[in-house]
Amino acid sequence: MQDSSENVASSRSMIVTTTENIPGTTVVRTLGHVFGLTVRSRSLGGNIAAGLKSLAGGEIRSYVKLNEDSRRQALDRMVENAAAMGANAVTMMRFDSTEMGKTMSEIVAYGTARVIEWDATPPAAAQG
Repeated sequence: MQDSSENVASSRSMIVTTTENIPGTTVVRTLGHVFGLTVRSRSLGGNIAAGLKSLAGGEIRSYVKLNEDSRRQALDRMVENAAAMGANAVTMMRFDSTEMGKTMSEIVAYGTARVIEWDATPPAAAQG
């Protein structure tokens, strides 16, 4: 059985930020880098439809949805990995992507897993 200090992330929601610091908090421990990734590919039919749409110009909505879903999945996996490390926050979060061949894309979300404590009452709790 884990004690409460080892299971910080399960009792609170994960804070994910692109900044290095979170105002009103103190970093208790920096656990290291954390990431989540996914590799996605459009179907043949989707690629053909997107190719036809690109001839006319404009937004290719099926690719937008694919990329939004991919980023969300990579972010969710990063949060799961940070929680498994015992973190309750990820700072310096970024996305990166790479083409793999002509039909696949790798999307990665990465950042620094940390255990933080609020200096005082968290802003959301103070308002409610």
